[in-house]
This record gives sequence, structure tokens and C-alpha cells, in this order.
Amino acid sequence: MLDQTRIDTFRRDGFVIIRNLLSGAQVEVARNRFEPLFQGRFETGIYPDEWNWQEGRDPPDRTRQICNGWKSDRTIARIVLSACVGELCAQMGGWEGARIGQDNVLWKPPGAKSLGFHQDDSYCHWVVPAGYITCWMPLDATTAAGGTIEYARGSHLWPLSLPKGKFHAPEDYHATLREAAAEAGGTIDIVPIEVAAGDAVIHHGRVWHGSGPNSAAVPRRALVSHCISADCRFHPTEVSYVYSRYRRRGDLDMDESFFPILWRADGYRTPWLASL
Repeated sequence: MLDQTRIDTFRRDGFVIIRNLLSGAQVEVARNRFEPLFQGRFETGIYPDEWNWQEGRDPPDRTRQICNGWKSDRTIARIVLSACVGELCAQMGGWEGARIGQDNVLWKPPGAKSLGFHQDDSYCHWVVPAGYITCWMPLDATTAAGGTIEYARGSHLWPLSLPKGKFHAPEDYHATLREAAAEAGGTIDIVPIEVAAGDAVIHHGRVWHGSGPNSAAVPRRALVSHCISADCRFHPTEVSYVYSRYRRRGDLDMDESFFPILWRADGYRTPWLASL
């Protein structure tokens, strides 16, 4: 899937579209897992690491998000932990291999508000070497009016920023982008991604991205794999309030029970993934 043209596009723009990554059958079965997940019916009996929207608790006009849904649902796991996703991210990152850092299960229903612009790497301080390569996989055809993901082309070349502004439902979801561009002396070139269900986008951890409100009559659902290098270890002092709980005392190695290796150039893949 990766020829030199796609690699060059990624290096220039900070993102690249990959067509037909998921089959129609994969898309359909993944869509069917969204309602059970967000209703708290977890196939494995294990809660996800983050469950940011719950029915009856949170406003209906918010984007619904679960992080590490792979721990709760085997269908989600088979997609976000695939060898194909790992290989794409490793090759774009220039790594010998890739492991999962975190996944997202995202559901933006009609009427849902925006998500603020941000850099994923602002939240990747807890591993060494730091830095995500992300595979974003829409399960619905996306449109600019439907709250699709938007990228600021070339912004991965700007400095890394600390987290800025409000992430969920900001009044002006471009405000943080404008602030970052002013600090970097950069030019803003926003690209809304309009692709078919089953296509994907690979993006750099430093590229600025966000999404507007869903003004369409259909939902926008997506699965996301945030990959890190296979040789990552926990940072000795920097802590993630969620993910550092998986660090063993006195040991910086990342346990493959929680951060499995999806693909490695020597053919290795975490053995238990074969049972999904």
C-alpha cells in the first residue's frame, strides 16, 4: 500500500490517504459493536481505559469516545491491532516495528459538536522514544459538513506544543490552531478528509488536526490506532495518569499484554494476537 509517492506525501503534508484498508464486511461488523460498547455491554467483561461518553450522563451533542476499546471488544481488537495497521505505521515512522499505544472508538452522531485542534504527540510524553503514528479508519463515508477530520497540511513541521484549549465541544475549534500557527510563524492550510467507509488516513503525531460539528443527517464513526515504536519503553519520570498504571515497579519495559507489538520487520508479532 505504500509506494514512494505516498511516503513523500506523508513527509510533506503530515498525512496520507490509504484507500480500501478495511473490507465492507469489516466495516459492517465494526459498526454493529458501537451501540453495545457505549451502553457498557463489554464483550470481554473488561472496561476500556477511558470511557468519555455515557448515555444518560453526558450531553447528546458531544462526540462519543472510548479509549482502548480493544480490551473490551474482540471485533475492535482485530481491526485496531492488525498487522497491516502496524506495518503501515512502522514504515511511515521509520521504525523497525510498531506496537499499540492507544486506540480510539469515535462516534459523532448528527448534531454533535466539534473537537478542538491538537497534536497527538502533546499527549505522548510518557514513553521513550516519544511520538505517535496514527491510523484513522472511518466506518462511514465522510464529508466536510459531517464533521470529518481536518488536517493542517504541513503543520507536523511546526514545534511540538503543550496541550492547548478545550478539546470537547469548543466554541471555536480552530482557535488552538491559529495560536500554534502564530507561534510557529506557519501558514494554515486546512484539508477536510472526504473518503469512503473503509479507507484510512495515516497521520504524523505532530500534525495539527481536529473536526467540526456534524451538520449532516448521518453519523461519523471511526476506529483509530495510535501506534508507537516497537522498541518504546516507559519514560523514567514522565507519567500518564492512565497508561503508566501498566508500568511494573522497577521496570521500564512495556508489557505486551497491554502494549502488544502489531508488526516487526523481522516477522515477530505478539503471540497472543493470533487468538483474536
